[in-house]
This record gives sequence, C-alpha cells and structure tokens, in this order.
Amino acid sequence: MIVFLSPTKNTHSRLSPQSAARLQSPRLRERRRRQYLRLLSRSRGRAAMKPLIASIATGVILWFLPAPDDVSRIAWQLLSIFLATIVGIITQPLPLGAVALMGLGACVLTKTLTFAAAFSAFGDPIPWLIALAFFFARGFIKTGLGNRIAYQFVSLFGSSSLGLGYSLVFSEALLAPAIPSVSARAVISSSMFLTAMAANPLAANLTATTINMPIGWMDWAKAAIVPGLVSLIVVPFLLYLIYPPTVKSSPDAPKLAKEKLETMGPMSKNEIIMSGTLLLTVGLWICGSVLNVDAVTAAILGLSVLLITGVVTWKECLAESVAWDTLTWFAALIAMAGYLNKYGLISWFSQTVVQFVGGLGLSWQLSFGILVLLYFYSHYFFASGAAHIGAMFTAFLSVASALGTPPYLAACVLSFLSNLMGGLTHYGIGSAPVFYGAGYVPLAKWWGYGFVISVVNLVIWLGVGGVWWKAIGLW
Repeated sequence: MIVFLSPTKNTHSRLSPQSAARLQSPRLRERRRRQYLRLLSRSRGRAAMKPLIASIATGVILWFLPAPDDVSRIAWQLLSIFLATIVGIITQPLPLGAVALMGLGACVLTKTLTFAAAFSAFGDPIPWLIALAFFFARGFIKTGLGNRIAYQFVSLFGSSSLGLGYSLVFSEALLAPAIPSVSARAVISSSMFLTAMAANPLAANLTATTINMPIGWMDWAKAAIVPGLVSLIVVPFLLYLIYPPTVKSSPDAPKLAKEKLETMGPMSKNEIIMSGTLLLTVGLWICGSVLNVDAVTAAILGLSVLLITGVVTWKECLAESVAWDTLTWFAALIAMAGYLNKYGLISWFSQTVVQFVGGLGLSWQLSFGILVLLYFYSHYFFASGAAHIGAMFTAFLSVASALGTPPYLAACVLSFLSNLMGGLTHYGIGSAPVFYGAGYVPLAKWWGYGFVISVVNLVIWLGVGGVWWKAIGLW
C-alpha cells in the first residue's frame, strides 16, 4: 500500500511552506536527477559499460578459478554465473529483468543449465503472485480506492510521518497470523507466528524430525512475541532517523486529507467491486488450507473478477512493465538458486561451515553465534525463505545441538531468523520485489539499510530475545 501514500501535486501546493520546501530539498532533486539520467541511458538502448564489465569480470574470474574438491565443476560454473548476475542486479548496467535474462542465457549457452531448467521457475507460483500484486495495485490506483485508504490513514495519523509508519506496521502485524504469505506482507511480523509465513511450518516440521521436539503455534508465538514487538517499535524509528522522510511533520495534512475525502464523496461502483475482490482474495488466503485453494490461485481468481467487471483491463496489465520485469528477474534468481542447491553447492557450504565452527573448540554460546551469523547472511544467495530452510536448516540445527546448544532454543532461533533475513536484499522474500518496484528506494540504499537493520534485528532477537527465552525456560 506504500505506493498510494505519495503526495499528489495538489497536496504539495497546500502543505505548509516549510513542508513544501523540504519536498524540494537538494538531496531529493539530486536523487531525481540521477534517476532521470539512468532512465535516459536505458531509454536510448545502451548499457552502462562500467557496471556491465564489472558484472562479466566477476563471472569470468570465478569461472576459471579451481573449484573446491567436493564441489562439482557444473556447480562452480553456476555459482560464477549467479554471482555475476547478482553484481549486475546491484550495479544495474541494464534493467533488472534484462540482467537476469542475460544470466539465464549464459547458463543455457554454457550448458550449465538446460533451457527447461533455466526457465523452470517461471512456473513457480511466487513470482506470479508478485506480478499479480502489481495488477491489483493498478486496480487500487485506477479506482481511487488506494487514495481513499491513504487519505483515511493520513486523516487519522498523518500529522507525522512516523505516526503513519507505525499505524501501517501494527496494522500489518494484526494480519500476520491469518495471512501465511510474506508476498502479501512483510518480514518482522512473519517471524512472530507459526502461520505467518508458508515456510514456517517447514521449519517446525524439520525441527520435529531432527530433534524430535515439535514447535506448536502457542510455543512459537510465546517465544517470538517480546523480541517481535521490540523490533516493530525500534526498526521504524531507526529508519526514520537514518533515512528520514522528506516531510517529517505536516500538521495540516489530516485536515487536507479529510477535505479530499469529502471531495471524493461516497465509494464508486468500481471502488466497491475492488473492495469486494480484495476481501474475497484475502478471505481465500486465510481459509485456503481448508478450501484447498493456494495463494496464487486465489489471486488469479481475484484478478479474473477485476478483468470481467472491467475494473482492470488486460491492456493495463500488459502495460505494467515493472510487474513483468520483476517476474523475470525474480524467477531467474529462484531458478539459479534452486539449482545451486540441487548441484550440491549449498550442502557443501553448510557442511564446510559446520565442520569449521565445530573445530574451533569454543563454548556453545560463541559457536552458536557464529552459526547464526553464517546461516543469516548466507541468505544473500537465496531468493526464497523456503529454499533456504530446506537447504540449510537441518544441517545447522544438527551441528548447533552437537556443539551443546539447547536444541529447542537453536530450533526457535533459526526459525525466527529464517524470516528476518529476508530483508537483506530486494529479492530475499516475496514482498521485497513489490516494495522495491515502487521505485522509492535506490538499490544501493536498499542493500545498505537492509544490512544495518539486519544487525539491529539480530541484536534485538538475540539480546532481548535471549533474556526473554531464559525467563520462559528455553535455556
């Protein structure tokens, strides 16, 4: 919903002089200038050569380095292409979809992957769920429902940007137990409930099979509620300080929002259809397990309603270039990351790490701390929380237990972090491409602040969480 909260031109003209001046700050003008130059370069069909050379050089150098003894040559080749693609996605010599498509092309050209394998993730539901979210967003914008909801929030909490941010964060957290899709929501609240992310039950299942100790719904919520609430309070405020909004205080905004709502009048027919479709889709997400309807099927059904009623047209869907670009690069990363796992590279990495840590002879607290950091930051190589859990959770839990870490504590910590690590990159979880696609945060800043927030979350969950887990008897 973030995309609907951007002030309109009319809003700018009626803000206080101080707020209007901040909107025209030099930093904002410089950011817009750089974005314009980048778009201009791409519109002329040219790649930015320095970033392109850096990306290719990364892949070529790694390609010709000798692979470790226990890593197959084809796995090493795929790793070199994957990392070259990641460098290209970070430096953006071309739009992200083009970079990812070139990466897939390199996989097929070098026989590292077959065509079917390289493009296999285009049949994965998660990239399509993300694309469908963009189409739904078009409906919100076109009908004006997005503006109506935004004005409602602004009228209640819009006297400060921080108050508005908190209202969104805690509203999202209230939905978390009932919507098991990170593509539909965000990171922190997904770590607080067993049913808040589709992969959480996988972690619980692997825990039961590895240490024969199940994690129940209430057990999960009880352990996560305190560090989760602290994160929900601290993280928005920290971002407010280190990446401040252009307009921090706008005491006239609530009044303006109410005036806008009066001007809009009652909900139109299309707004009502849009609202009903949203309720239908969310309802199917909540009850999907009972009705045997998965998330992407529910979203397709919702989009079908919008298409049939004319609220959104197929031509408008085709014009959503960001949706198709996101679908391309996200599917490409899922495919390459998946085959890194199938080729045994992730398994080799996991075993190498755990053998190294086990040989240090440290206390279980220090050993587990090292394991946590390696497990957490290895998510740079994953485009899916479920893939990360499936590839590394069992190995790290087994070694943590063998090194003396209380098994149930280790399982809970790894389960919680399997959600939090999704905020590291713009592809780490399903919702990240949607937020990034809105275009408000440059890629370098996303990765930079993603790392900063990851450190803060680790301090909160291992510090505050550690004290809480001691109090409730987890260790």
